[in-house]
Amino acid sequence: SSGINAESQSVLFSFLDDFWKRVSYVAGTYDSPDGFIKLNKAIRDIEKNASGEKRFRLFYLALPPAVFIPVCTQLKENCWIESSNGECRVIIEKPFGHDLDSSNELSEAITKLFKEHEIYRIDHYLGKEMVLNLMILRFGNELFRSVWNRDRISAVVITFKEPFGTYGRGGYFDTNGIIRDVMQNHLLQILSLMAMERPVSTDASDIRDEKVKVLRYIEPLKLDDVIIGQYTGNPDGKTDDSKLGYKDDPGVAKGSKTATYACAILRINNDRWSGVPIIMKCGKALNERKAEIRIQFKDAPSNMFGARCQRNELVMRVQPQEAVYCKMNVKSPGMSFDAEESELNLSYHDRYEELDLPDAYERLILDFILGSQTNFVRTDELAEAWRIFTPLLHKLDAGEKDPVEYQYGSRGPAEADEFVKNAGYNYSSTYQWKKK
Repeated sequence: SSGINAESQSVLFSFLDDFWKRVSYVAGTYDSPDGFIKLNKAIRDIEKNASGEKRFRLFYLALPPAVFIPVCTQLKENCWIESSNGECRVIIEKPFGHDLDSSNELSEAITKLFKEHEIYRIDHYLGKEMVLNLMILRFGNELFRSVWNRDRISAVVITFKEPFGTYGRGGYFDTNGIIRDVMQNHLLQILSLMAMERPVSTDASDIRDEKVKVLRYIEPLKLDDVIIGQYTGNPDGKTDDSKLGYKDDPGVAKGSKTATYACAILRINNDRWSGVPIIMKCGKALNERKAEIRIQFKDAPSNMFGARCQRNELVMRVQPQEAVYCKMNVKSPGMSFDAEESELNLSYHDRYEELDLPDAYERLILDFILGSQTNFVRTDELAEAWRIFTPLLHKLDAGEKDPVEYQYGSRGPAEADEFVKNAGYNYSSTYQWKKK
């Protein structure tokens, strides 16, 4: 790359050359033992030349869910080691099933083969810097402890937006939709960390216990709890992709009702969160790339400044440009005594200029190697997630709710704004956070 000097290029090429020398390839089919026997032999040949007494075998399954069980069976029968000087672990990529029944079937088969401490279900959002920061912010700062509840919080909004559509992968997306692709996993993981009670310790089992507990307080979603949308082409779009609607993809059925946008309101029926709407929004072909957690606090009592003061908000920007900022009211500069919105801002790229934040997968694969399961999804946690969404997904799959059309590059369906407002979230357009 032209942005890398000659010395750095030399180091990079030397590293890559050394890396590729360590990579080998073994061919085989998913359900035949022959390929896995060859794989085991290849691993043994490598282990003969390895230093150290203990052997670790780490398997990463980035595969279609339909072949998880046959592949795991072959790994267990032909490549697994269980002894005092050996250990095996397996990463499984999402989707972890299609609904509660298929997920339970998959989990039952895998847990018969492997112990829970050997299974790592990866959701890369759990490796995001700001998602990991949630626990420190909540439980490491007394400032937030007394206000993190229904008495002070009016609403919580968890948002995921992408500015591009699904053209070219519409065939895959049409069988899943935005709820299975993003909301049921990424956004629900964020919700559980945001809403859980303080764990006994930072041990993986203690943290995951609390995540499961808070999910159990959430009732299954109904059709009235969601607004779904599907994008149409923008005739004035600046790119060819933006001029195409979702159903213009040849891989998508012309009458498809698959949602490319969803807004859902969840309720956590416990002492901390009862009455607080937890709003989750996600969509494709929207106006910007953004993922964030927004905690909106209640109106100040007896506000002597009237409508000039907006609700305070604590915002954790997951991507892009990681940041934590608090929207607050201050005196407008100058001679007037008017109130205006501003913020207390911790932008990671400003505060930690020299820091190169690791990629989410980079961090999670290191956790996998080290044997830390804190940021991976446990079997009972997965079951609770599917319990919440499966009844809704079955109704949507049956076509019982039509998606609202929205134009490529917009904020999404206008109906969603009214839906969120009626739930208790007050949107203020008087101030926008300025990215530097």
